[in-house]
Amino acid sequence: MASDWTVLATASTIEGVGQASAEMLIEAGCEIRLPETFQAHPTAALQPLLTGVQGIYAGLDDFSADVLASDEATKLQIISRWGVGYDSIDVAAATELGIVITYTPGLLDEAVADYTFALLLGVARRIHTGHLSMHHGGWSQQWGHDVHGKTLGIVGCGRIGTAVARRAAGFNMRLLAHDPFPNEAAQELGVEFVSLETLLQQSDYVSLHAAVTPETEDLISATQLQLMKPDSYLINAGRGALVNETDLAACLNAHGIAGAAVDTYHVEPLPVDQPLHSAANLLMSPHQASFATETGRRVSHACAQAIIDLKHGQRPKQVLNPKVFESPKLRATIA
Repeated sequence: MASDWTVLATASTIEGVGQASAEMLIEAGCEIRLPETFQAHPTAALQPLLTGVQGIYAGLDDFSADVLASDEATKLQIISRWGVGYDSIDVAAATELGIVITYTPGLLDEAVADYTFALLLGVARRIHTGHLSMHHGGWSQQWGHDVHGKTLGIVGCGRIGTAVARRAAGFNMRLLAHDPFPNEAAQELGVEFVSLETLLQQSDYVSLHAAVTPETEDLISATQLQLMKPDSYLINAGRGALVNETDLAACLNAHGIAGAAVDTYHVEPLPVDQPLHSAANLLMSPHQASFATETGRRVSHACAQAIIDLKHGQRPKQVLNPKVFESPKLRATIA
């Protein structure tokens, strides 16, 4: 089919696990434009890439109001976000301009929950320090802490938080959660919804899964870390902005808590001078909680399908800004 749409792919998954989604787009009449790098693009780097683009297969790039309203983005009809986080997209500005925003909720839940629990087990039992010791020819055995029968506190108990709770239930853990909207599925697992202060004071493990809002940015800082038990652990496979990283590094170095495991950061890739690099008792990974091959294929398919649906005049599934379809400024034509 002749190409009559240009799709900018800034999510690295368009290659590798997303190769089939690239083929879907091409078969639907889309020309795929790739950037020089798949690292998240700031405004200055992103804007020149948008000329003549109708759709974006999007990573974590900075889709600010200025970018969306730029002369380069006048043809843009849809941003299809690979994943569930959308705090880097100005959804209100997109809606005002008539641009559809989609994402892929539900598809990443189990993979991220698996990884969250892997981080919890890894840091609790010091698997990473044992590996590093042996990798360098050593034999340094480390004492960790039990997981079974302990208390897990889940901050943000939506789909992923509830999936983590299901795994913890198999370890006979006591389950606490803090969320403004308690859900029945979690309560059926025995989750008790409490205040953040109570959760931090009583939990042996604290796992973060809240959305980032002005109210939750730096939700966990020095004050909150001081409430945690000295033999407790913080796990963040949610959003980097939930944690004040400088305060966390200071807390770890002062042995205020037993350890932490972190997969997401304020700035990615993590700058080399970031204090977390030298923090004690910290297990870090490069934002890969969703990187399970089978899950990646499903998410890539959904991301591409949203673009194809809109191109063909159909309303995509999982639209973040459904009010855009009521706007006279809607750039797409819906059959």
